[in-house]
Amino acid sequence: MTATAEVSPAPAGRRSAPLGRVLLAEFRWVLRRPRNLLALLMLAGLPVLIGVGIALTGEPGSGGGPGLLSSVAGNGLVLPVASILLAQSMLLPLVVAMVAADAIAGEASHGTLRGLLIAPLGRVRLVGVKSAGVLLMVLLSVLVLAVSGLLTGLIIVGGDGLVTLSGTTLSLGAALGRIALAVLWCAAQMAAIGAVALALSSLTEHPLVVMAGTMAALIVFGVLGTVPSLEWMRPLLITTDWSAVIDVLRDPIFTDTLSTGLLRAGCYLVIGLSATVLRMVTRDA
Repeated sequence: MTATAEVSPAPAGRRSAPLGRVLLAEFRWVLRRPRNLLALLMLAGLPVLIGVGIALTGEPGSGGGPGLLSSVAGNGLVLPVASILLAQSMLLPLVVAMVAADAIAGEASHGTLRGLLIAPLGRVRLVGVKSAGVLLMVLLSVLVLAVSGLLTGLIIVGGDGLVTLSGTTLSLGAALGRIALAVLWCAAQMAAIGAVALALSSLTEHPLVVMAGTMAALIVFGVLGTVPSLEWMRPLLITTDWSAVIDVLRDPIFTDTLSTGLLRAGCYLVIGLSATVLRMVTRDA
């Protein structure tokens, strides 16, 4: 009698982790970090400080207040856009760079990135998950800033409708549409910054290097944009059209600079994400 050996089935290959579960885990990780929550609280407090300052000191226009802030007095619906304009030059990029630094460099410094690289997730999908976490913080940051500015403007500053920079008055519904447009436009700019910071984050294990490099680049861009002899470089600098966000307060809206800024941000977004994917797929586990 011949003994027949029982053939055991081949071990099944590793299946990729469910994308939804991985995204939820990343979102929870982003929202549970105390520094991220503190950053959102700080952003929410900025419009309140501006609104209280205007309410206590009177109309900034009569005291020679700067640009857009002079339109806030008695016109509270301008405050969200003014807050976005002030924050996007330094505060918002700092928050975005901090989150992007934690996404990859922070994981590497704590020794957890190695486990993620050998997990059944796929490195390109891992970049997508980390990018989604950064994008979530971008949207929350700009939205918190705008909502705080809206509530502060209506409660402290007041105003019936939105008096545009062109002198016309918009209804509350139209004003909310303009504010939403400013939020989306600024979020696109910050997403581009996040993509570049994520690329830097994939190159190092030190989150502070990512934050310092991102902020230093923005400062250099700002300086280069003011040098007359380097006027030819302005189309290449992501910060060139950041002041265009105030164009949503004009009637009709000036779309030229808004569109150009959006296109430039898209180029930086593609370059940053491509560099991150290239680095992660060639990185040793």
